Amino acid sequence: MKYLDDLEQERALEAELAGKPYEFIIDEAHRWSAWAAPKKANGTLDHDNALIGDDLIDYVNRKLFPYLQSFKQRATSPDTIEYKIGEIFSEIKNRFQSGYSLRDALEYIDELRFRSQQEKHELSHLYEAKIKNMGNAGRNGGEYYTPRPLIRAMIQVVKPKIGDRIYDGACGSAGFLCESYDYLRRGKLTTKQLETLQTNTFTGKEKKSLAYVIAIMNMILHGIDAPNIIHTNTLTENLTDIQDKNRFDIILANPPFGGKERKEVQQNFSIKTGETAFLFLQHFIKILKMGGRAAVVIKNTFLSNSDNASRALRQELLSSCNLHTILDCPSGTFIGAGVKTVVLFFEKGKPFDSVQGTPLFSQGKPLTQGMATQKIWYYQLEPGRNMGKTNSLNDEDLREFVELQARFAQTEKSWLVDIADLDRETFDLSVKNPNKAEESALREPQEILDEIAALDAESAEILAGIAGML
Repeated sequence: MKYLDDLEQERALEAELAGKPYEFIIDEAHRWSAWAAPKKANGTLDHDNALIGDDLIDYVNRKLFPYLQSFKQRATSPDTIEYKIGEIFSEIKNRFQSGYSLRDALEYIDELRFRSQQEKHELSHLYEAKIKNMGNAGRNGGEYYTPRPLIRAMIQVVKPKIGDRIYDGACGSAGFLCESYDYLRRGKLTTKQLETLQTNTFTGKEKKSLAYVIAIMNMILHGIDAPNIIHTNTLTENLTDIQDKNRFDIILANPPFGGKERKEVQQNFSIKTGETAFLFLQHFIKILKMGGRAAVVIKNTFLSNSDNASRALRQELLSSCNLHTILDCPSGTFIGAGVKTVVLFFEKGKPFDSVQGTPLFSQGKPLTQGMATQKIWYYQLEPGRNMGKTNSLNDEDLREFVELQARFAQTEKSWLVDIADLDRETFDLSVKNPNKAEESALREPQEILDEIAALDAESAEILAGIAGML
């Protein structure tokens, strides 16, 4: 509400300078400056006209929220800021029970300024820090937080440009979209380019209500006035319904893993599996434009799982996309998540025969016989320290990866794998650094148990000998 008030005051001033009328989005009675922070002529808070106690709570719950929720029905389209206001206030409830505590909060909030780009930028950093802290504390919000240095490295590899349509189907707090906006916002842009960034670049989808609201506010603070964030379960969309006009140039995402989707949701996918992340990966492959570029975080077990769905999905990815890079992330990259992850970088392409170099569809062969991927460049990220809350990933950790990836350089930490060397039965893509000595193979459980039994017998014999001496 405070942000909206500053935005409207700014727009009204611009209209006045241009000699044009300005129609306010929020009615005068419901504007921030009317109910939250009425001012005297000297600019100080007008305590006589400021609501407080039960009057304030009653106004917020019975008048303000219903008024704001009604914007969703009144908006001309989902792309408008009016629609976003209605969406946000349909998803949240007033948690304040004391009107005196709420009055204190309003007076603090009134000190914030959203007038300049610099002020918005500073507030967006504060907001990001709060989301990150929620993750570190293991509370709500943290599950939607991907480390920003990792996001920035992914963006630098994918290299989006003005005019590309960028998509995240599991956007959480919209970290990928916000960082992409910051990346594209650098340098001097024309008015048309700025308009393209505002209205025709970013699309996000999010299932959970809290994350949805966080995402919209995060994008607003980064400078997108009416973010195109859609509150939906992405996986309920039927892949066969996706047309070329629905596809995107860039996909950046960290889909949730470990979840289970219902049978009716799985029917939307050619490869049936309950694993949420695998369904998202199918969705991303399908919704990516031909020649489009993607970077997707996924659990590292995807590379080697032997179940039918995992093998089929790896084959699908290798045949329909050029999986050119795999970044192996260290344990502790995601604070509070006890799983190892990798980042898959791929481009949508037409499968072709690796021997003849001829597109398979031109030969009348099934597409699954060929691979759009020819070589995969692996990089093993090793920051040289244990990762944790006080030792999280930073931009310097990823600098070498970005530099080496640009030329697919082979070093002690990076290597190339030829697609012809893969096992065609399993399509195992496990991270196996050929520049390091193989770790000792794990012994069989029975062998370990036999050794324990033998050592126990030896110990008993020694103890019996000592007892005899006594």
